[in-house]
Amino acid sequence: MKQWTVVLFLLSSVALAEDLKFDASATRAGPDVCAFTNLTLPSDVRVYAAGGYSGRRLGYQIDESGHEATRFDITVNSPLQPVVLLLGAYEPSVWNVGWSKGTRIVAVMISGYHNQAVAGLEESVPVLNSSYDNRGPCGYFYVSGIQSASANYIARKVFQQSVDQVFPGGGDGKILVGDSLSADSELLTSGSRPPESFRDRDAPLAGQAGIDSAVAKGVLRPATPADADAWVIVAPAPTARPGLSKAYVVLAPFTYPSGLLGADAATFFILRGVPRPAGNPGHSAVYDFNSLTCSGQQCPPSHP
Repeated sequence: MKQWTVVLFLLSSVALAEDLKFDASATRAGPDVCAFTNLTLPSDVRVYAAGGYSGRRLGYQIDESGHEATRFDITVNSPLQPVVLLLGAYEPSVWNVGWSKGTRIVAVMISGYHNQAVAGLEESVPVLNSSYDNRGPCGYFYVSGIQSASANYIARKVFQQSVDQVFPGGGDGKILVGDSLSADSELLTSGSRPPESFRDRDAPLAGQAGIDSAVAKGVLRPATPADADAWVIVAPAPTARPGLSKAYVVLAPFTYPSGLLGADAATFFILRGVPRPAGNPGHSAVYDFNSLTCSGQQCPPSHP
């Protein structure tokens, strides 16, 4: 049977570079120590790892990375043995945890390159959050389907035992951890901290949703053939006519939404006198009538 393991991308730090001895019942763990505070693990505890590069896209941000947040829905079913979880993703993610009746989650560690958050857990369950962006004491990791011995390394540091099983996720972010569920399984979760509570409401919506919001507010308008023709006329060198698929004119101060990558990239025309937008345009083409320059991977080549 194909065996999955975990890729752990570890930030070099003193806590990981040194061969430290961790006591699962440590009483002096703090924000700079890669350990839980006052955690005693049951002798029959199972260590499960789950996650992926990213989960289901949420259309908004939870941190200042400029990356669109994703969501994982983790269902834990282990009624016969208590569980600790290692949850890791590269992209900023919210881990929404639920469990079957009779399952006991003892502790959770979340990690990734960008910031992570956990929802659905009872407040009594301790959480250790160590990512690259928050400069966590354990470094960072995320789960992948490529073999690596690093999973056991971090599990032994934090939980004093190896990972028992790995559960990689798909694009929908839904992962069942533990045993299969029966049709009549009763699932539980806590609503004290719902996933939506982690949304950064000061940041623009991500991707096309952010563009549509700016159009509705009058900050952007859809570009017309006249806008593309105007660029050809004023361009400092002969150039191809800009495309108008997903093209917009910037009318007022604007912040690029996150996630303008690949097929989600757009084209922006910045009118003369309008400030250059803040944020990251990603793979979009930006035609600036102020500097008469085009920047971005989608810019057409100039003709001599």
